[in-house]
Amino acid sequence: MRPSPVLSSLRTYPFVRLTDAKRELLARGVEVVDFGIGEPREDTPPFIREAVAGALQPKSTYPLAEGLPELRAAIAAWIERRFGPALDPGTEVLPTLGSKEAIFHLAQVVGGDSVVVTTPGYPVAERGAAFAGKSVLELPLLAERGFLPDLDAVDWSRVGILWLNYPNNPTAATAPLELYERAAAIAREHDVVVASDEAYSEIYFGAEPPASALQVADRRNVIALNTLSKRSSMPGYRSGFVAGDPEVIAALKRYRPNVGVAPPEFIQIGAAAAWADEAHVEDVRALYRAKREVLLPVFEAAGIRHAGGDATFFLWLDAGERADPLAAALLERGVVVAPGSFFGPAGEGFLRLALVPTLAECERAAALLASVVGVQGGVEAGPGA
Repeated sequence: MRPSPVLSSLRTYPFVRLTDAKRELLARGVEVVDFGIGEPREDTPPFIREAVAGALQPKSTYPLAEGLPELRAAIAAWIERRFGPALDPGTEVLPTLGSKEAIFHLAQVVGGDSVVVTTPGYPVAERGAAFAGKSVLELPLLAERGFLPDLDAVDWSRVGILWLNYPNNPTAATAPLELYERAAAIAREHDVVVASDEAYSEIYFGAEPPASALQVADRRNVIALNTLSKRSSMPGYRSGFVAGDPEVIAALKRYRPNVGVAPPEFIQIGAAAAWADEAHVEDVRALYRAKREVLLPVFEAAGIRHAGGDATFFLWLDAGERADPLAAALLERGVVVAPGSFFGPAGEGFLRLALVPTLAECERAAALLASVVGVQGGVEAGPGA
């Protein structure tokens, strides 16, 4: 067959390489602790599983692309409790099959010749733009700017979408409401859609919860995407939402029946239960905080600092020239981390560590990490130390 030229030109999705390396280690009998892929591995709360099981019906029907009214209402209610704005569940909320597919597909719905993404960053928006035949403009996230983009560095005349992602993957930085207000002003002036990927909005460790793009004063051309994968430990359920400007939501409703990405209704019932409860989210946050407190001191003692913010379940480790050799040394010992280069050239010199192994696994891995990065009496000095 003749593959799509876009597909042929793509590099292998970076995390496929980590999965392959992990398989090789397991085949050699190496015990693996995987801090590479940001996939939560905690149990999904029992009440959510029970809601899903209770929603199973003898007859199976196709789900509607617009989603169940009770799920849209639960999402709108959560947005109002968490961020303040009261959205219309019928016109401003749309359930999705997780957030990844919605991020990928958006460039096929919105006009414009180019898509602006931030780097280092989650690669799906860039790849979705490529398959939609659009060029990509990259805005660097630099430590000296607090990992916030310079929105005045872009000629917006041909741009269709501006992607923002806060709390940020991989840097763990958060964004002030002022950034969203500036982006929303650009959206109104240049007819750009601001798409805010907020998958990590509920994983934070500071005193104030992160802001949302939905809090801007004027939501024209502004949408936010969120998911239950991180907040509720539900990555395999594939349940998220897009919310915001009714015009954008209406366009998505016209598009999505063509690609068959409506979540199954029994998943939607479980999702409605998840969005209605905050107690389990507080437990999730506390667990990631405990993991963070176990592992951060290991790297700090080796002179490798967490350069990012106080949200998400990622550590963004500034290892400089040691980054790639250290990632390779850790991999040989069965500890998988993601090189910052996976997230674009701006990630060079960093490592991303996802706090997704269990707390017990993190505690066991701490000693091994310490030996490799050269903390425990120089047992094994880290590369370049």
